[in-house]
Amino acid sequence: MDRRSFIKIAAASALAVGAKGANAAIFDGENYRNAMQQDDAGLSVRFLGTGAADWFDKDERGEYRRLSSVLLEGHIIIDFTPSAKDMIPPMAHPDTIFYTHSHGDHYNPKAAIELGIKRVYLSNTWYDCAVADFTREAKKLKVSAPEIIPLYVGQSVEVDGVRFTPAPANHATAKRYEQPLIYVVEKGHVRLLYATDTATLPAYTTRWLNIDRHVAEAKPLTAIIMEATMGMGHNEDYRLFTHSSVFDVERMVKVLTSTKRYTPPVGQPVYLTHMARTMHGTQAELDAQLPAPLKAAYDGLEVVFR
Repeated sequence: MDRRSFIKIAAASALAVGAKGANAAIFDGENYRNAMQQDDAGLSVRFLGTGAADWFDKDERGEYRRLSSVLLEGHIIIDFTPSAKDMIPPMAHPDTIFYTHSHGDHYNPKAAIELGIKRVYLSNTWYDCAVADFTREAKKLKVSAPEIIPLYVGQSVEVDGVRFTPAPANHATAKRYEQPLIYVVEKGHVRLLYATDTATLPAYTTRWLNIDRHVAEAKPLTAIIMEATMGMGHNEDYRLFTHSSVFDVERMVKVLTSTKRYTPPVGQPVYLTHMARTMHGTQAELDAQLPAPLKAAYDGLEVVFR
């Protein structure tokens, strides 16, 4: 989020709570959410974590990334683990979570329940497993389990004016029949691709999303957040079957741009996330070396897509 957007949110919140007295908090959950949703119809995104599964502590360089997770509009989360809890603003009160898949660096029912999540969306291919997981953890915590809602590929759902469309990811888990997902998130004119974990995009996914070059009436993406588990110089790592590299993302963006399947505002970066500690340099090195328009996201980064 840029400084102007932050000031707008602060001002809106301060006016909303002015009658509460000088000791009242500037932000509360409802005002924060309303300010986010009214921010010129843009889609607000806060990166709660940007690391792949091998980020369990600071590395030898003193760098640290929490496990990949994003907060949308102040109350909707995609993936969540305890590592990202401290990145949630105190004025935000997330109530909805969308999961991409069941790997432990993306999925943690106990953490979601403790966060106060009320609604959980995930692929119908592992719905029964998730219901059992959440029921068990809720019983341990002596609280009610959130509502678990199955998603079907290509079937959109809307949460408070934000539309989510799940599509198949090129990824696999220990659950033999589970289909991991990526999401297209839409609000107003914004059409954001959130893709992690996936080895680029399967052909049928590009069809589902209306960005295949053979689709007559394409619906272009306007923003991209995509994993780059492998860094520059690691194009031949074994993870290529289930994950993307910087090179993969760069090539994909070039193709989508040249075919007008990706039409972002001028100067808007493609944000990289899910970066492996063993395959990337420091944030400063990434900022200096990544090819345009790619930019490494970092924990706590806030942006508003227009």
